[in-house]
Amino acid sequence: MQINLTMSQKELERLKTLTRIKSGELTISNAAESLRLSERHMYRILKRYSDEGDVGIIHRSRGRQSNNRLPQTTYDQVVKLYKEKYSDFGPTFFSETLEFEHDIFVSRQTLTRWLRKKGLLLSLRKKRPHRKKRPRRETIGSLVQFDGSHHDWFEGRGPVCCLLCAVDDASGQIFIQFAETEDTESVLSFMKKYIQLFGIPAQIYTDFHTIYYNKTEHFTQYERALKTLNIEPIYAHSPQAKGRVERGNRTHQDRLIKSLRLKNISSIQDANKYLIEEYIAHHNKLFTNSDSLQNIHRPSDGIDLDAIFCFETKRTVYNDYTIMLKSQYIQLLKSDAPLPPPKSKVIVRRYLDNSLHILWNNNELKYEIFNNKPKPKQHVQLPNKPSSKHPWRKLNRELSSKHFNASIKLELLT
Repeated sequence: MQINLTMSQKELERLKTLTRIKSGELTISNAAESLRLSERHMYRILKRYSDEGDVGIIHRSRGRQSNNRLPQTTYDQVVKLYKEKYSDFGPTFFSETLEFEHDIFVSRQTLTRWLRKKGLLLSLRKKRPHRKKRPRRETIGSLVQFDGSHHDWFEGRGPVCCLLCAVDDASGQIFIQFAETEDTESVLSFMKKYIQLFGIPAQIYTDFHTIYYNKTEHFTQYERALKTLNIEPIYAHSPQAKGRVERGNRTHQDRLIKSLRLKNISSIQDANKYLIEEYIAHHNKLFTNSDSLQNIHRPSDGIDLDAIFCFETKRTVYNDYTIMLKSQYIQLLKSDAPLPPPKSKVIVRRYLDNSLHILWNNNELKYEIFNNKPKPKQHVQLPNKPSSKHPWRKLNRELSSKHFNASIKLELLT
């Protein structure tokens, strides 16, 4: 079978030079210098040109299949899998999924070429305005970016929920967890778990959500907890300011959604179990670079995190040693710790397990909860009965005796 091959520009230049050598216009030495080849290789090309003609100049591998070419069966299988099961996967994630789920090893570049050839892959990347890139921090734990991403993570199979995500600025290491919504209790629980696993960071970067920031002089529960642990809060004025966690959210909305679909996970509890057991470790292995970085997370050993990541408020003690909390009256009881005097302030903490703790002067107080205000004990006051020798009794006896004698005399006269 005859194959028509087209010469490249480089091979055409060589043909012109060899023609000039044949005509005597150039010497072998000058021709080798102009083509940037050795004289030995120039003689080799000239001999091939003399034996085979113009075809001898064309590279011998031209028109031949590569030794590394994948078989046609692999190509057909990959295209079929993409159409039937992975039609919304990107080339990188599709390549990883083929390797882990089907034991098929195809590079991302090859997949991109195959899928574009079939018209199955379209570029979804949008051109975004240029922003100056902020360099990463130099140590792990110096800055943690945090955000919540509300999304239909289960694609209708389960509830719409929120993915809480923390990303270390230096290494890109992530810690994520699903919650029903991005509220104070979920954030406090998430931060507590992060510190238990990794330690206490120096700074945390969030947005101006009311959970994290309060315009008044009063701290939010989040700010109070961070202040207690000596963590500096930083607030972003735009999503682009904390771009690492925002970019991570887009990655999770692509990869995590498809992973949950493949595992047929449809509940928050099962999803969090999958995150801990598989997804987080796999993601950090692919995208984290922390080998040469110093870790400056402070250890949390000996710190009562339950007493920090809680709902804390202050209440005034009434004259009957009660306080009021959410329309309920709480009666403070006598114990080893002294009772606070009326009109003093006590600290009330509700832990994340809903247990209630009341403190005054660092002492925990005992209490009893009432739905209505407890009635004070009524003391029955007995009448003050004077003794028999009391002057009042003596006077009464004398008056009674005189009255009795007067009445008898009156009867006798009549």
